[in-house]
Parts: sequence; C-alpha cells; structure tokens
Amino acid sequence: MKKLILIASIIALGTTTAKAQESFQFGVKGGVNFANIAGDDSNDPDSRTAFYAGLVAEFPIAENFSIQPEVIYSAQGATIATIDQDNIFDIDDNTEYQLDYIQVPLLAKIYLVDGLSLQAGPSFNFLVNEEIDYEPTNNGGDINIVDGANDFEFGTAAGLEYKFDNGLFIQGRYTRGFTKIYDDVKAYNYAIQAGVGFVF
Repeated sequence: MKKLILIASIIALGTTTAKAQESFQFGVKGGVNFANIAGDDSNDPDSRTAFYAGLVAEFPIAENFSIQPEVIYSAQGATIATIDQDNIFDIDDNTEYQLDYIQVPLLAKIYLVDGLSLQAGPSFNFLVNEEIDYEPTNNGGDINIVDGANDFEFGTAAGLEYKFDNGLFIQGRYTRGFTKIYDDVKAYNYAIQAGVGFVF
C-alpha cells in the first residue's frame, strides 16, 4: 500500500510539474511612468514623465492564481522648479530630479475573469542612477549625485492587466516606496505606470 501511495504521489507530482511547465510564461514589457515624490518634506513637485522596461515571468499555482516575478528598469523622480539667478546654466522650463531603479516586484496574480487579472505584492528596488537634469529635452545638463539617496527601497506594486490569447497584454499599475528616499527626509517615491507587453 505504501508503495502504491508513493507511486501515485510521484505520478501526481510529475503531472502537476508538467502542467506548470506547459503554462509557464516568460516575456517583456514596457511603457510610460508618471512618477513623483510624496511626503511631508517633498515640497509638492510636479511629476516626471519617463519610461519603464523589463522582463516578466508567470508561474501558475492554481487555475486562477499565479506568482509573477519581474525585473524592471524604472525611471522615476520628479520635476522641480529651479531658479538660476546667476545664469550659470541654460535651464529648461522643466528641470528633473531623476531617480532610476532596478525594481524586482514579486506579485500575486489573481484572474478575475478570462484574461483580466489583479496583481499586487512587494517590490525590492535598487537605485542605479541619481542626477539633476536641467536640460531634460537635450543630451546635456546632467549633474550626477554621489552618496545622495538610499541605495535600496522597499515598496509595493498593484494594478490590473488584460492579456489577449496571442500573448499581448496591456497593463496599468501603481507603485509606491515605503522606505524614505533619504534617511532624514520624509519623502517617498510613487508612480503610475501604463504599458504593454508580450509573453511567449
């Protein structure tokens, strides 16, 4: 009897693994970020319009539930007002405080109806670039900042996605940092994302 149970368990596990491998999906995604900085010390800046792009995978756990890890390059920050009283720089109307991250969200994905899913979960974000760009519409104007913002940010991501039968999907998402951008400053990243992707 024990041998039969063991054999049945192995067969069931093998079948489940095979189904999971058949339904596993991997793809790419990208879109636009409407990013900003919130908090008591943020001084209410305007949003920065930028981009995000990355890789996505989906591991089905049950019929309507999956785990979706991602690796995304996300350009964030805000648009700030700069007054150049000494005419040191040729400043555009829009001066950007640029905070760019590699984000690693780990999301629970629940299918509400066929193709339409709700996603939410933690995000582990690693700062890769921090600079002031007083000419964001041109190649110049970049002032790199060293030892400024914190290198790591813990946050969350949540949103909706609709995936078509051919693998194309459209997506809207809200991301928010829970940890401060600077240790002693009450300011936090957030962004609204809209984009498209394709899974194979």
